[in-house]
Amino acid sequence: MVATPEKLEHSQAHLSGQNRVAVLLMGYGEVESYEDFANYNEQALNLLTAKFAPVPTWIYPPLAKVLALFDRHEWGHQHHDFISPHNAIFEKQRAGIEHQLQHQWGENVQVFKAFNFCAPFLPKQVLAEIQQQGFQKILVYPLLVVDSIFTSGIAIEQVNKALSTMAEGDEHWLKALRYIPSFYNEPAYINLMAHLVEEKITTDLANAHLPSQIGIVLMNHGCPHKAKGFTSGIDESQALYELVREKLINRYPLISVGWLNHDTPLIEWTQPNATQAAQNLIQLGAKVIMFMPIGFATENHETLLDVHHIIHDLEKQHPDVDYLQMPCVNDHPQFLSMVAEWANNHIADLMQEEGKEVNLHLAIHHHHHHH
Repeated sequence: MVATPEKLEHSQAHLSGQNRVAVLLMGYGEVESYEDFANYNEQALNLLTAKFAPVPTWIYPPLAKVLALFDRHEWGHQHHDFISPHNAIFEKQRAGIEHQLQHQWGENVQVFKAFNFCAPFLPKQVLAEIQQQGFQKILVYPLLVVDSIFTSGIAIEQVNKALSTMAEGDEHWLKALRYIPSFYNEPAYINLMAHLVEEKITTDLANAHLPSQIGIVLMNHGCPHKAKGFTSGIDESQALYELVREKLINRYPLISVGWLNHDTPLIEWTQPNATQAAQNLIQLGAKVIMFMPIGFATENHETLLDVHHIIHDLEKQHPDVDYLQMPCVNDHPQFLSMVAEWANNHIADLMQEEGKEVNLHLAIHHHHHHH
């Protein structure tokens, strides 16, 4: 067989498709314009609330509008037109992770971001872009500490929904896929969490406070106890807390988990919430309370506004105690390099993998074929 230039070009194009991987970094996204609140809430209700609350679908649009009024009040009036920094931080995370990965893989790996609730970065929009750029292999990577139906679960749900509408003809454009659900038990992440706490204590607190009087509230994302049998996030969050606590407890005995719950009526949430956790530590003699978010990688209105409210309320009840609010890990260089590192094996696997052509007509449909 003679390799004509056309054939060569074709096989090289084919190869370059083989050796390219799109990393789909997924987060919640947060609205930046108040007009979008109702739409955002409706998306969130559809995807999230449906998993644990017995709510009929027709109620979503009106309920979303009511919630938007509350949001508008809280963000706009109580917080002087607060705009969440979440999306901007997420972009920094995306760029930093891409920088790390390209250092190793060159231009063959690109990192795209998708937000569960925010156009123009909805998963279906971003997947269309990935397909357009000729990628056939994807690493789905929710940048979320804990795996649950409310985090990576809805990410996969949205990816699947998008992929099923994007099939052209007989075979799917997507030839290979890998997935990283969470990193709650990665030693590098655990160590960084403990290190950030210790560093802050050394610089800001150690001179004025005894180690046994420094209360540390390690904040996890609250989880409903019942999620219709889906993974609710409690087990991984609990494990994450125990692992970070273990690193600190010998030097700093006053440590509690504090769950940031959305206090929905009739739903049983994880306890103690962050307020209760702080009160418990104060009762045991804490003179300063440090709030450290471990279950969130990216700053958002919960880690900012909710914690702000919590501290505000505690200051009224316990004015003689000091309070310290720690940021999320955000675009900390050490964090970005570990996130890239966790992706490397999966990217290598994807590159190795002979792209399988998925023939959609071979899907099993249970109906009788008459010959």
